[in-house]
Amino acid sequence: MIQNDAIVLGILMLILALVFYTASLPQRGWQRFYGVVPPLLLCYFIPGVLNSLGIIDGATSQLYPVVSRYFLPACLVLFTLGMDWQALWKLGPQALLMMLAGTVGVMIGGPIALWIVSAVSPETVSGEGSEAVWRGLATIAGSWIGGGANQTALREVFTPSDRLFSQVVAVDVLVAELWMAVLIYAAGYTARIDARLRADSSHITTIQKRLEEIELSNQRIPATRDLMYLGAVGFGATGLAHWLSEQITPFLATNFPELEKYSLTSPFFWIVSLVTIIGILLSLTPLRRLEFVGASRLGSVFLYVLVATIGMQMDLGAVADNPGLFAIGLVWMLIHALFIIGVARLFRIPFFFAAVGSQANVGGSASAPVVAAAFHPSLAPVGVLLSILGYAVGTYAGYLTAIMMQWVSEM
Repeated sequence: MIQNDAIVLGILMLILALVFYTASLPQRGWQRFYGVVPPLLLCYFIPGVLNSLGIIDGATSQLYPVVSRYFLPACLVLFTLGMDWQALWKLGPQALLMMLAGTVGVMIGGPIALWIVSAVSPETVSGEGSEAVWRGLATIAGSWIGGGANQTALREVFTPSDRLFSQVVAVDVLVAELWMAVLIYAAGYTARIDARLRADSSHITTIQKRLEEIELSNQRIPATRDLMYLGAVGFGATGLAHWLSEQITPFLATNFPELEKYSLTSPFFWIVSLVTIIGILLSLTPLRRLEFVGASRLGSVFLYVLVATIGMQMDLGAVADNPGLFAIGLVWMLIHALFIIGVARLFRIPFFFAAVGSQANVGGSASAPVVAAAFHPSLAPVGVLLSILGYAVGTYAGYLTAIMMQWVSEM
């Protein structure tokens, strides 16, 4: 068993590089393989295989504590830093409405799915302490509203066991990728779906041209000083959030101990909440232009390192222990889908906004641009913009969803 963290980190980085390299190859065999097996799933599960086979020891490694405390908060700052409020406003109310509809669909879907499955199979949702199923499902809420960073944040707040988290990660990734496949397939029938929704999509072409102009006129190759600025913003905000958390948490624990039930005395809750607020505030300043030199791309690097360190703690043998969790995930996603289609039909919103708004929640910045590009390549930035909004609200909305699921499980 390899226990030297320097060696383990090198192995994880090689795995990530290999996944990204093979996913970019044009050969038909690789394209078919990744059409079935999502790259993100491999980034979780290859380290999980190494841990399950006893090649590396995720339980004693210090990589995850370091990455989750330093890379994750910096990642959240770098993702929210690029929030272009003016561009989001120009997308019109339809894009924002569908993004928020997707968020609400996830928030109500979780508690309802938990209640439905508990009525049919109570043993599926049983468990106490760190094995309480709602704690694991809380991390899915963070993932399906924001992304991997929000998922990890809620994992630290609600502390499901490693065994339970291994199970829900499988549910999260597989159900989310199934839904993305449905959206991409449906993109080929946009005209028919829009006719059923009674929606006019002609203005999407105007948005498409505007986004092309913004991206081409602002993007540039980052200089060394730009990368230094990114590091200063990401880790500077992380340090500030850690300091503020050290002031807030003891005060609440001493004066309002009853808040512990809602995890409001968790230092990590305040760290991720504060860095998200800091990132949003910085997006209102000229520092937002750091997005054009790769803020979100650097955040993505941090995120995938985080994903790999999470994966190395997984026990893949535990994934098959509770297959009923997949029923919760499928019912949850069905409720989400019905809600966004219902909102689109009610307000006659084009299917493009419904699909991208949904995927910006469920898939985040890694896959929302893919769904947007399925309609037209130049529309990919719409997915990016909406997914950044998801990162901003993911931890907060996911937290509220988790509390509702806790109430349902205690009924």
